[in-house]
Amino acid sequence: MQLLRVAWALTGAAICCFLILIIHSRLLKEGQLAAGTCEIVTLDRDSSQPRRTIARQTARCACKKGQIAGTTRARPACVDAGIVRKKQWCEMVPCLEDEGCDLLVNKSGWTCTQPGGRVKTTTAL
Repeated sequence: MQLLRVAWALTGAAICCFLILIIHSRLLKEGQLAAGTCEIVTLDRDSSQPRRTIARQTARCACKKGQIAGTTRARPACVDAGIVRKKQWCEMVPCLEDEGCDLLVNKSGWTCTQPGGRVKTTTAL
């Protein structure tokens, strides 16, 4: 009798897990991102000019309400939409921890200055 109860309990647990998997796959379809996350879709580098590398990156983000795709710690991330609207790029902390952030004069982007003096310039499209 106890063996039968254990068998039914295991069967019920298996069915429950199967239903959770089905519901989860319906809610988060293949290729969809979880809310508040980003992924890099394309990354192109052009080193044809001496001492200069031009990198173009395209990211796909699933941002929450009030957020927009941006950059945090040199990675794509969802940031407060007001930062982008006001073009206060350094508020989204786009540079790595040991780098300094400065706005470009025309607010079209920012620069990240490394301790050794190397400068990375980023312009927003």
